[in-house]
Amino acid sequence: MHDQVAIVTGGGQGLGQAICRRLAEAGARVAVVDRNAETARATAQELERLTGRPALAVHADVTVEEEVAAMVAQTVAAWGRIDLLVANAGVVIAGQATELDGASFRCVIDVNLTGYFLCAQYVAPIMKAQRKGIIIQINSISGLRGSFGNGAYCASKAAGIGLTQSLALELAEYGIRVNAICPGHLLDSPLWVNSLYKQYAARFQITEAQVRQKYIDAVPLRRPCTYDDVCNALLFLASDQASYMTGQAINVNGGQEMR
Repeated sequence: MHDQVAIVTGGGQGLGQAICRRLAEAGARVAVVDRNAETARATAQELERLTGRPALAVHADVTVEEEVAAMVAQTVAAWGRIDLLVANAGVVIAGQATELDGASFRCVIDVNLTGYFLCAQYVAPIMKAQRKGIIIQINSISGLRGSFGNGAYCASKAAGIGLTQSLALELAEYGIRVNAICPGHLLDSPLWVNSLYKQYAARFQITEAQVRQKYIDAVPLRRPCTYDDVCNALLFLASDQASYMTGQAINVNGGQEMR
């Protein structure tokens, strides 16, 4: 990844931040994109301290087309090209179909699907002109199967795989590869620790510790997915070693889903 230019959405915290670190450590120049300007700036500064190379902090909401356009323009103005887009920004709002309000459903679709579409739409012309580029969506095991009380999230992620495959077909002739990574449950991530454990404990009427064990017990390899697991797969897909792979949804889920 030496001197490759990467955009990572949702890069200010959690998995996105870990992806930014790994790409920077591999030699990439990283544009850290987040709707939280403070976390984007702090992450970019951390990358510069770690590597001695410049990083870019970009404040953008992936659901706002004008901000996505500005994100791409800012990155190109800084470094002249875009080699990799990691569409990582995402949101989970749990609730059964009879309980979840329409605004919450639309919010999940807007961030997880429309945001991915807009980012791909605006980086594609840059990559086409280069005749080379890589787009990787951070999808989910929930993009491969339904999940009780998570219809909005599953719908957004299943549609994301369809979009990944369609983009792969449209962009292949330009040397652009498009793939998705479907992680298992990142049980130590801020999303789980700050939100999902509480939601699921209330739903299942069990403790948060029991929620965690319930999800670990469902994994054949008997451990949660980690940031390193995802980053290892991402670095492979972003490398020339994966030059014959496009339109794929790669499972990184400890055997929970096998296809």
